[in-house]
Amino acid sequence: MTRILHRSIGGSLPQAVAGQGVFITDEDGRSYIDGSGGAAVSCLGHGHPEVMAAMQAQMDRIAYAHTSFFTTDVAEELAERLVALAPEGLDYVYLVSGGSEAVEAAMKMARQYFVEIGQPQRRHFIARRQSYHGNTLGALAAGGNAWRRAQFQPILPETHHVSPCYAYRDQKAGEAPEAYAARLADELEAKIIELGADEVIAFIAEPVVGATLGAVGPVADYFARIRRICDKYGVLLILDEVMCGMGRTGTVFACEQEGISPDLVTIAKGLGGGYQPIGAVLLSEKIYRAFAEGSGLFQHGHTYICHPMAAAAALKVVELISQPEMLANVRLMGERLQAGLDARLGQHPHVGDIRGRGLFRGIEIVADKETKTPFDPALKIHARIKKEAMARGLLCYPMGGTIDGRLGDHVLLAPPYIIAPEEIDQLVERIAGAIDAAVKG
Repeated sequence: MTRILHRSIGGSLPQAVAGQGVFITDEDGRSYIDGSGGAAVSCLGHGHPEVMAAMQAQMDRIAYAHTSFFTTDVAEELAERLVALAPEGLDYVYLVSGGSEAVEAAMKMARQYFVEIGQPQRRHFIARRQSYHGNTLGALAAGGNAWRRAQFQPILPETHHVSPCYAYRDQKAGEAPEAYAARLADELEAKIIELGADEVIAFIAEPVVGATLGAVGPVADYFARIRRICDKYGVLLILDEVMCGMGRTGTVFACEQEGISPDLVTIAKGLGGGYQPIGAVLLSEKIYRAFAEGSGLFQHGHTYICHPMAAAAALKVVELISQPEMLANVRLMGERLQAGLDARLGQHPHVGDIRGRGLFRGIEIVADKETKTPFDPALKIHARIKKEAMARGLLCYPMGGTIDGRLGDHVLLAPPYIIAPEEIDQLVERIAGAIDAAVKG
């Protein structure tokens, strides 16, 4: 008997009782490789002594102080460190408690910015289909996951969507990556013009798409083109790095690899490494100045923003993940993971694509490799993969909805950054076995 409203009602979940490194142990003493870091959260693995010591030290000082009365040294230091690591132009930080909160706050910042500078007519947000930006209403509206949106559609704010950068399915035969990127950029420009160039607030995108598509990155100069179009029409660019940021793709911020700076970027998940709930929005000087020289406030807030315990955990996590040797290991083990998956599953008749960056990899499952036809959604192949993986002592992040947010299956792998080569090899064998069993079952 449980009094918890679990995600799925009527099932039975094992109880996690311990975690160390890349492993979680259940009440029966069984260990699982945490091959997805939960939901790409546990970037440093479990039981990291330095993070726990930082939290204990902060608890000994002060655990909570409301931001209407106080700031704290630990929150200030975290903001300084994040700005120092961020792409040029991101100069201020707003600390929240998670990814959905961060996206919600970024959207409100973007709207208030235009009110402050005398353009209150701007009201539209544009995002991409097959994206995911969170579960609160504004974030859910921005996202393009059809299944998650469906039953809440009548109460979602109006948003608009353009095509994702999804080369595996949408790049035409013979179309060069640069031409594909240009076609997608033209689509965004057309949508801005259609809505009214002076009425669009922002374009929101994940640099590497997480849960809904499964580690899909951009092609060629896609984001450079997007940045130029946003600048052309005075539209803000919001990058959602809640899942793909904080070292997950091999650089602290995923957008570093695109050579651009957004106006706003959201982070969470790996920011706290699972040790505390925390997220953040990094914002540009021009947005901060509009608030400071206008109303003098950001009209928003939550009880636990700038939480000292969360800031202490995040400060130590960021210190550790930003070390060159840590990021080098993410890239090295990411290459080993990709090579292992290619060798084990590259010719598999039901594996259509293996992709990603760093320790952020996706495997797309298909019924027919040649036609890329998905399995019947009723088969719930993604759920079968999760079950088979757990039976083999592996935690992964499978999901339906690769094609349109409703159809298709994929598996997301996002193991901790402190992972050894032999643990990568075990992960590969276990996921390959799970996929084999799931598609045959």
